[in-house]
Amino acid sequence: MTKQRLGRGLQALITDMSPSTGDEVQNIGVDALVPNPYQPRRNFTEESLTELAESIRQHGVIQPVIVRQRGDRFELVVGERRLRAARLAGLKVIPVFVRDMSDVELMEVAIIENLQREDLNAIEEATAIKQLQESLGYTQERLAQRLGKSRPYIANSIRLLGLPKAALEYVSRGTLTAGHGRAILAVSENMREALAQRIVDQSLSVRQAEELAQAYGASVSRETRPKKSLPQQSLEIREVERRLQEALQAKVQIRGQGQRGIIEIAYFNSEELERLLEVLARGTR
Repeated sequence: MTKQRLGRGLQALITDMSPSTGDEVQNIGVDALVPNPYQPRRNFTEESLTELAESIRQHGVIQPVIVRQRGDRFELVVGERRLRAARLAGLKVIPVFVRDMSDVELMEVAIIENLQREDLNAIEEATAIKQLQESLGYTQERLAQRLGKSRPYIANSIRLLGLPKAALEYVSRGTLTAGHGRAILAVSENMREALAQRIVDQSLSVRQAEELAQAYGASVSRETRPKKSLPQQSLEIREVERRLQEALQAKVQIRGQGQRGIIEIAYFNSEELERLLEVLARGTR
């Protein structure tokens, strides 16, 4: 049975991943190697793998991968990109270092190794952090200590998983950044997909996305809120506001008393104003 060594620090784990004097390199068939089930990285670009495969054809695998033995198979710990490139290059065997590791250590090292090399996109990182938190039962503060990150960083990363599917894909592919994702999360859930598409279609910066999110009705910070609170709206008025915001894809505010009032529609630039005018014109035909 694999030993549990939960008390060890991450630095000790990472140190164990480096070869030391006297380490024995073993050559193991690539067919005997299985992927790391906790590998957070999901996207491996074909171009970079092809380049590495060509280098391996000429020079071989210079740095052995790290594995742990599981019966007659070997589970990859570090080096999946090298393994994939070696297979692409047609190698039948690959040099490895064998390490004795627990499941928890395997998961932590896989995440840390990728974080240190900045190989993960924002969604892969968020998924890996969430998986680690759930597996270990850590609080966000404890997890931040283990990963060498701040607690707000951990919280903001995990929040990205609340993005709608299309936005998750955009961030995963790098079309949108984590900053764009946080702007999208600032609006109500039923408006997030439309906001994400608008940001992509108009190639908006993060700052522009934040401004658009405010126009969509995102709450502003406490420091920028008006000191004077608005009169409490009725449920009927709030429902009308919601329906108008969905129809116009913009922030709408209704103010009034009795039978009279004002409807305000927010926009953040001339293009947004033109879009709203087109939408309103279509509604009058």
